[in-house]
Amino acid sequence: MEYRPLGTTGLEVSALCLGTMTWGEQNTEAEAHEQLDFAVDQGINFIDTAEMYPVPPKADTQGLTEQYIGTWLKGRSNRDKLVLATKIAGPGMDHVRDGKSRFTKAQLHEAVDASLQRLQTDYIDLYQLHWPARRTNFFGKLGYKPSSKDDILTTFQETLEGLQELVDAGKIRHVGLSNETPWGVMRFLATAEQQGLPRVQSVQNPYNLLNRTYEVGLAEVSHREQCGLLAYSPLGFGMLTGKYMDDQWPEKGRLTLYKRFSRYLNEQGKAATAEYVTLAREHGLDPAQMALAFVTSRPFLTSNIIGATSMEQLRTNIASADLTLSDEVLQAIEDIQTRIPNPCP
Repeated sequence: MEYRPLGTTGLEVSALCLGTMTWGEQNTEAEAHEQLDFAVDQGINFIDTAEMYPVPPKADTQGLTEQYIGTWLKGRSNRDKLVLATKIAGPGMDHVRDGKSRFTKAQLHEAVDASLQRLQTDYIDLYQLHWPARRTNFFGKLGYKPSSKDDILTTFQETLEGLQELVDAGKIRHVGLSNETPWGVMRFLATAEQQGLPRVQSVQNPYNLLNRTYEVGLAEVSHREQCGLLAYSPLGFGMLTGKYMDDQWPEKGRLTLYKRFSRYLNEQGKAATAEYVTLAREHGLDPAQMALAFVTSRPFLTSNIIGATSMEQLRTNIASADLTLSDEVLQAIEDIQTRIPNPCP
């Protein structure tokens, strides 16, 4: 397993990160523990979760994912060997702080304390803001629409001051963003530099063969500011495995179960997926491993967040770490991207 610097933290994280958002919804506690044991045994030292998990988010399951990780951590003595990341939910979820979640000092403290209790640990290595506390483009939104009123619900400075208090208290070590825009990342970085507050060390955004929009503006930010990408949905909610081709709907597939993620099912996405799957098979590659290896190979990437609902999927995904794509395959990927660019942003 390859290890890469997490920003300027001095921490080294595995090039593959274990994603956890299905635990408590599609996966039981025992299955979560089995995945953790296997992933760590394969060299993964980076685990990502969130206070709102599992997904889809529901009031009666919220926090279960962190709880499952906590019961696993409690029975082991390897906490200092792991890099544990979680997130505070942004505004808009009725069952999280009564739908009024903000990145204020008070709410940051409240959210961190609750996560620490569920995770059964004394500290969080990377604490991330799950989505912006302002009106902007995220979760597949395109076409930014300015507001006629102040729509920044919490100032960048107050948020960073609250995070500084948590660093000073030893409850979190480092700070990251998620579902952010280039403007948002640069504002956080500039405010931190000007005020001597915690700097952003990573950006967790979607990135896969069907959505390479990160390359437009954020890739340069990642490179120049030492603030690398933690890529989520590297398989486009399973589309890039090819299992949904030809109108197949596997019984336990995420897109079968949860129609809310239908942006991956548009006609351009289906056409691009068919071409990527065909390309992989022509070169004797597993389509999922090819898609994952492409993401992992990007120079602006810190870690590729893989998730699985079965051990078979997890083994296949982790094995992608050993795959190096040929120049011929990489050029063919670029040819497809040129003809069908970013069909599922």
